[in-house]
Amino acid sequence: MKNDHILEVHGLTKRYAAHTALQDVSLRVPRGSIFGLLGPNGAGKTTLIRIITQILMQDEGEVFINGEPLSQEHIRIIGYLPEERGLYKKMKVGEQLMYLAQLRGLKEKEARQRIRHWLDRLNLTQWAGKTIEDLSKGMGQKVQFIATVMHEPQLIILDEPFSGFDPVNANLIKDEIMQLRERGSSIIFSTHRMESVEELCDHIALINKSRKILDGTKREIKDQHRSNTFIVEHKGSLIGLGGEVEVLQEKLLEDNYYQTIVRAIGAQSPNYLLQRLLPLVEVHRFEEKIPSINEIFISKVKDEDKEVAYV
Repeated sequence: MKNDHILEVHGLTKRYAAHTALQDVSLRVPRGSIFGLLGPNGAGKTTLIRIITQILMQDEGEVFINGEPLSQEHIRIIGYLPEERGLYKKMKVGEQLMYLAQLRGLKEKEARQRIRHWLDRLNLTQWAGKTIEDLSKGMGQKVQFIATVMHEPQLIILDEPFSGFDPVNANLIKDEIMQLRERGSSIIFSTHRMESVEELCDHIALINKSRKILDGTKREIKDQHRSNTFIVEHKGSLIGLGGEVEVLQEKLLEDNYYQTIVRAIGAQSPNYLLQRLLPLVEVHRFEEKIPSINEIFISKVKDEDKEVAYV
Protein backbone atom coordinates (compact mmCIF):
# COMPACT_ATOMS: atom_id res chain seq x y z
CA MET A 1 0.00 0.00 0.00
CA LYS A 2 1.36 3.40 -1.01
CA ASN A 3 2.27 5.71 1.84
CA ASP A 4 0.16 8.89 1.94
CA HIS A 5 3.21 10.90 3.02
CA ILE A 6 6.34 11.14 0.91
CA LEU A 7 8.34 12.45 3.89
CA GLU A 8 8.00 11.77 7.61
CA VAL A 9 10.25 13.32 10.24
CA HIS A 10 10.11 12.02 13.81
CA GLY A 11 11.72 13.76 16.77
CA LEU A 12 14.66 15.35 14.95
CA THR A 13 17.24 17.03 17.19
CA LYS A 14 20.52 18.57 16.08
CA ARG A 15 23.04 20.23 18.41
CA TYR A 16 26.24 22.19 17.82
CA ALA A 17 28.19 22.40 21.09
CA ALA A 18 26.03 24.68 23.27
CA HIS A 19 23.58 25.57 20.47
CA THR A 20 20.53 23.45 19.64
CA ALA A 21 19.56 23.98 15.98
CA LEU A 22 16.58 21.59 16.05
CA GLN A 23 14.68 20.37 19.09
CA ASP A 24 12.40 17.32 18.77
CA VAL A 25 10.86 18.37 15.42
CA SER A 26 8.28 16.08 13.82
CA LEU A 27 6.27 16.65 10.64
CA ARG A 28 4.77 14.83 7.67
CA VAL A 29 4.66 16.03 4.07
CA PRO A 30 1.60 14.70 2.19
CA ARG A 31 2.29 13.21 -1.21
CA GLY A 32 1.52 15.56 -4.10
CA SER A 33 1.39 18.69 -1.91
CA ILE A 34 3.25 21.98 -1.69
CA PHE A 35 4.42 22.15 1.91
CA GLY A 36 5.45 25.55 3.29
CA LEU A 37 8.38 25.39 5.72
CA LEU A 38 8.35 28.75 7.49
CA GLY A 39 10.32 30.47 10.22
CA PRO A 40 12.53 33.48 11.03
CA ASN A 41 16.22 33.50 10.15
CA GLY A 42 18.10 31.08 12.36
CA ALA A 43 14.96 29.14 13.34
CA GLY A 44 16.32 25.78 12.15
CA LYS A 45 14.73 25.42 8.68
CA THR A 46 18.02 25.05 6.81
CA THR A 47 19.31 22.53 9.35
CA LEU A 48 16.15 20.45 8.83
CA ILE A 49 16.55 20.62 5.04
CA ARG A 50 20.22 19.62 5.25
CA ILE A 51 19.33 16.57 7.32
CA ILE A 52 16.67 15.52 4.79
CA THR A 53 19.19 15.95 1.95
CA GLN A 54 21.85 14.06 3.96
CA ILE A 55 24.28 16.97 4.09
CA LEU A 56 24.05 16.77 7.90
CA MET A 57 23.31 13.93 10.30
CA GLN A 58 20.85 14.36 13.14
CA ASP A 59 21.76 13.62 16.75
CA GLU A 60 18.35 12.16 17.49
CA GLY A 61 15.24 11.21 15.53
CA GLU A 62 14.38 9.51 12.25
CA VAL A 63 13.57 10.49 8.66
CA PHE A 64 11.50 8.36 6.29
CA ILE A 65 11.05 8.74 2.52
CA ASN A 66 8.15 6.77 1.04
CA GLY A 67 7.88 4.93 4.35
CA GLU A 68 11.51 3.78 4.21
CA PRO A 69 14.34 4.97 6.48
CA LEU A 70 16.35 7.70 4.74
CA SER A 71 19.33 6.25 2.83
CA GLN A 72 21.81 7.11 0.07
CA GLU A 73 19.41 5.56 -2.47
CA HIS A 74 16.94 8.38 -1.88
CA ILE A 75 19.33 11.05 -3.20
CA ARG A 76 18.25 10.26 -6.77
CA ILE A 77 14.57 10.99 -6.05
CA ILE A 78 15.21 14.33 -4.29
CA GLY A 79 15.81 17.68 -5.97
CA TYR A 80 17.31 20.42 -3.78
CA LEU A 81 17.57 24.11 -4.63
CA PRO A 82 19.65 25.66 -1.81
CA GLU A 83 19.41 29.30 -0.83
CA GLU A 84 23.15 29.61 -1.43
CA ARG A 85 23.42 28.94 -5.17
CA GLY A 86 26.30 26.73 -6.31
CA LEU A 87 26.95 26.75 -10.05
CA TYR A 88 30.39 26.55 -11.68
CA LYS A 89 30.90 30.06 -13.05
CA LYS A 90 33.40 29.09 -15.78
CA MET A 91 31.31 26.23 -17.21
CA LYS A 92 28.88 26.70 -20.06
CA VAL A 93 25.20 26.40 -19.22
CA GLY A 94 24.55 23.33 -21.39
CA GLU A 95 27.68 21.53 -20.24
CA GLN A 96 26.92 22.19 -16.60
CA LEU A 97 23.36 20.92 -16.87
CA MET A 98 24.59 17.79 -18.67
CA TYR A 99 27.15 17.15 -15.93
CA LEU A 100 24.56 17.57 -13.17
CA ALA A 101 21.98 15.46 -15.02
CA GLN A 102 24.41 12.57 -15.34
CA LEU A 103 25.26 12.85 -11.65
CA ARG A 104 21.55 12.25 -11.09
CA GLY A 105 21.68 9.07 -13.17
CA LEU A 106 20.29 10.31 -16.49
CA LYS A 107 21.70 8.83 -19.72
CA GLU A 108 23.20 11.33 -22.15
CA LYS A 109 20.42 11.13 -24.76
CA GLU A 110 17.64 11.54 -22.21
CA ALA A 111 19.54 14.30 -20.39
CA ARG A 112 20.01 16.21 -23.65
CA GLN A 113 16.28 16.05 -24.39
CA ARG A 114 15.32 17.26 -20.92
CA ILE A 115 17.88 20.07 -20.94
CA ARG A 116 16.60 21.27 -24.31
CA HIS A 117 13.01 21.10 -23.01
CA TRP A 118 13.74 23.11 -19.86
CA LEU A 119 15.93 25.71 -21.55
CA ASP A 120 13.09 26.35 -23.97
CA ARG A 121 10.48 26.54 -21.19
CA LEU A 122 12.49 29.11 -19.24
CA ASN A 123 13.59 31.15 -22.28
CA LEU A 124 17.27 30.24 -21.96
CA THR A 125 17.92 28.34 -25.19
CA GLN A 126 20.08 31.10 -26.67
CA TRP A 127 22.25 31.09 -23.53
CA ALA A 128 23.14 27.38 -23.58
CA GLY A 129 26.64 28.10 -24.92
CA LYS A 130 27.37 30.93 -22.47
CA THR A 131 29.20 30.52 -19.19
CA ILE A 132 27.39 31.07 -15.90
CA GLU A 133 29.40 34.24 -15.25
CA ASP A 134 27.96 35.69 -18.49
CA LEU A 135 24.41 35.39 -17.13
CA SER A 136 22.40 37.82 -15.02
CA LYS A 137 21.58 36.72 -11.49
CA GLY A 138 18.02 35.86 -12.53
CA MET A 139 19.17 33.73 -15.47
CA GLY A 140 21.61 31.93 -13.19
CA GLN A 141 18.73 31.21 -10.82
CA LYS A 142 16.78 29.68 -13.69
CA VAL A 143 19.70 27.41 -14.57
CA GLN A 144 19.91 26.24 -10.96
CA PHE A 145 16.15 25.61 -10.93
CA ILE A 146 16.51 23.45 -14.06
CA ALA A 147 19.33 21.51 -12.39
CA THR A 148 17.03 20.88 -9.43
CA VAL A 149 14.04 19.50 -11.34
CA MET A 150 15.23 18.05 -14.65
CA HIS A 151 15.66 14.50 -13.26
CA GLU A 152 11.96 14.60 -12.28
CA PRO A 153 12.45 14.05 -8.53
CA GLN A 154 9.58 12.79 -6.41
CA LEU A 155 10.50 15.25 -3.62
CA ILE A 156 11.62 18.78 -4.51
CA ILE A 157 13.04 21.07 -1.81
CA LEU A 158 13.12 24.76 -2.73
CA ASP A 159 14.87 27.15 -0.35
CA GLU A 160 13.91 30.76 -1.24
CA PRO A 161 13.30 29.87 -4.92
CA PHE A 162 12.21 33.42 -5.89
CA SER A 163 15.35 35.14 -4.61
CA GLY A 164 16.86 37.32 -7.33
CA PHE A 165 13.86 37.17 -9.68
CA ASP A 166 11.92 40.11 -11.08
CA PRO A 167 8.09 39.80 -10.88
CA VAL A 168 7.78 38.37 -14.42
CA ASN A 169 10.29 35.57 -13.85
CA ALA A 170 9.01 34.94 -10.31
CA ASN A 171 5.59 34.25 -11.83
CA LEU A 172 7.19 32.00 -14.45
CA ILE A 173 8.87 29.90 -11.75
CA LYS A 174 5.68 29.92 -9.68
CA ASP A 175 3.75 28.46 -12.62
CA GLU A 176 6.42 25.79 -13.08
CA ILE A 177 6.22 24.83 -9.39
CA MET A 178 2.45 24.37 -9.66
CA GLN A 179 2.84 22.27 -12.80
CA LEU A 180 5.45 20.09 -11.09
CA ARG A 181 2.89 19.37 -8.39
CA GLU A 182 0.26 18.58 -11.03
CA ARG A 183 2.68 16.07 -12.56
CA GLY A 184 3.05 14.30 -9.22
CA SER A 185 6.02 15.89 -7.44
CA SER A 186 5.82 16.75 -3.74
CA ILE A 187 7.40 20.09 -2.90
CA ILE A 188 8.85 21.56 0.29
CA PHE A 189 8.87 25.31 -0.09
CA SER A 190 10.95 27.37 2.35
CA THR A 191 10.51 31.12 2.01
CA HIS A 192 10.00 34.47 3.73
CA ARG A 193 7.57 35.62 1.02
CA MET A 194 4.22 35.10 2.71
CA GLU A 195 2.22 36.12 -0.36
CA SER A 196 3.75 33.11 -2.15
CA VAL A 197 2.79 30.87 0.77
CA GLU A 198 -0.81 32.12 0.55
CA GLU A 199 -0.92 31.39 -3.16
CA LEU A 200 1.01 28.12 -3.42
CA CYS A 201 1.04 26.09 -0.22
CA ASP A 202 -1.41 23.39 0.84
CA HIS A 203 0.22 22.62 4.19
CA ILE A 204 2.39 24.73 6.50
CA ALA A 205 4.82 24.15 9.36
CA LEU A 206 6.32 27.01 11.35
CA ILE A 207 9.64 26.59 13.15
CA ASN A 208 10.92 29.12 15.67
CA LYS A 209 13.95 28.89 17.95
CA SER A 210 14.60 25.27 16.85
CA ARG A 211 11.09 23.99 17.68
CA LYS A 212 7.98 23.44 15.57
CA ILE A 213 5.23 25.71 16.87
CA LEU A 214 2.57 25.34 14.16
CA ASP A 215 1.61 22.60 11.70
CA GLY A 216 -1.41 21.82 9.54
CA THR A 217 -3.24 22.59 6.32
CA LYS A 218 -3.48 26.25 5.37
CA ARG A 219 -7.25 26.14 5.89
CA GLU A 220 -6.97 24.47 9.33
CA ILE A 221 -4.44 27.02 10.51
CA LYS A 222 -6.54 29.96 9.35
CA ASP A 223 -9.63 28.47 11.00
CA GLN A 224 -7.72 28.06 14.28
CA HIS A 225 -6.87 31.78 14.26
CA ARG A 226 -10.26 33.18 13.36
CA SER A 227 -11.48 35.74 15.88
CA ASN A 228 -15.13 36.17 14.86
CA THR A 229 -14.22 39.60 13.51
CA PHE A 230 -15.96 41.17 10.50
CA ILE A 231 -15.52 44.15 8.19
CA VAL A 232 -18.78 46.00 7.60
CA GLU A 233 -19.35 48.86 5.17
CA HIS A 234 -22.62 50.65 5.81
CA LYS A 235 -24.65 53.86 5.91
CA GLY A 236 -25.18 55.21 9.41
CA SER A 237 -22.94 54.91 12.45
CA LEU A 238 -22.65 51.85 14.70
CA ILE A 239 -20.93 53.63 17.58
CA GLY A 240 -22.72 52.66 20.75
CA LEU A 241 -23.83 49.27 19.45
CA GLY A 242 -24.07 47.01 22.48
CA GLY A 243 -25.16 43.50 23.32
CA GLU A 244 -22.89 40.71 22.19
CA VAL A 245 -21.25 42.81 19.49
CA GLU A 246 -18.09 44.85 20.04
CA VAL A 247 -17.14 47.75 17.75
CA LEU A 248 -13.35 47.63 17.40
CA GLN A 249 -12.90 50.45 14.90
CA GLU A 250 -15.15 52.74 12.88
CA LYS A 251 -13.89 54.89 10.00
CA LEU A 252 -15.86 57.47 8.03
CA LEU A 253 -15.31 56.85 4.30
CA GLU A 254 -17.54 59.62 3.01
CA ASP A 255 -20.71 61.43 4.01
CA ASN A 256 -22.56 59.05 6.38
CA TYR A 257 -20.81 56.01 4.82
CA TYR A 258 -18.61 54.00 7.22
CA GLN A 259 -16.29 51.05 7.39
CA THR A 260 -16.45 49.35 10.77
CA ILE A 261 -14.62 46.38 12.23
CA VAL A 262 -16.85 44.50 14.67
CA ARG A 263 -16.44 41.34 16.71
CA ALA A 264 -19.17 38.98 17.80
CA ILE A 265 -18.53 38.15 21.47
CA GLY A 266 -18.66 34.51 22.43
CA ALA A 267 -19.82 31.88 19.96
CA GLN A 268 -22.32 34.05 18.11
CA SER A 269 -22.70 33.17 14.43
CA PRO A 270 -22.22 35.57 11.48
CA ASN A 271 -25.99 35.36 10.92
CA TYR A 272 -26.65 36.62 14.44
CA LEU A 273 -24.28 39.53 13.92
CA LEU A 274 -25.87 40.46 10.60
CA GLN A 275 -29.35 40.31 12.14
CA ARG A 276 -28.20 42.74 14.84
CA LEU A 277 -26.85 45.18 12.24
CA LEU A 278 -29.62 45.21 9.65
CA PRO A 279 -32.25 47.09 11.70
CA LEU A 280 -29.67 49.79 12.56
CA VAL A 281 -27.78 50.54 9.32
CA GLU A 282 -27.88 49.93 5.60
CA VAL A 283 -25.25 47.20 5.06
CA HIS A 284 -23.29 47.34 1.78
CA ARG A 285 -20.48 44.91 2.65
CA PHE A 286 -20.17 42.17 5.25
CA GLU A 287 -16.98 40.11 5.23
CA GLU A 288 -15.18 38.01 7.81
CA LYS A 289 -11.67 39.27 8.60
CA ILE A 290 -9.67 36.05 8.27
CA PRO A 291 -6.01 36.48 9.28
CA SER A 292 -3.38 36.15 6.58
CA ILE A 293 -0.54 33.66 6.90
CA ASN A 294 1.77 36.65 7.42
CA GLU A 295 -0.33 37.90 10.35
CA ILE A 296 -0.43 34.41 11.89
CA PHE A 297 3.33 34.02 11.38
CA ILE A 298 4.11 37.32 13.15
CA SER A 299 1.64 36.64 15.97
CA LYS A 300 2.91 33.11 16.70
CA VAL A 301 6.58 34.11 16.62
CA LYS A 302 5.97 37.08 18.93
CA ASP A 303 3.94 34.94 21.35
CA GLU A 304 6.60 32.24 21.33
CA ASP A 305 9.37 34.77 21.95
CA LYS A 306 7.42 36.19 24.92
CA GLU A 307 6.99 32.70 26.41
CA VAL A 308 10.71 31.99 26.08
CA ALA A 309 11.54 35.37 27.66
CA TYR A 310 9.46 34.57 30.73
CA VAL A 311 10.83 31.06 31.28
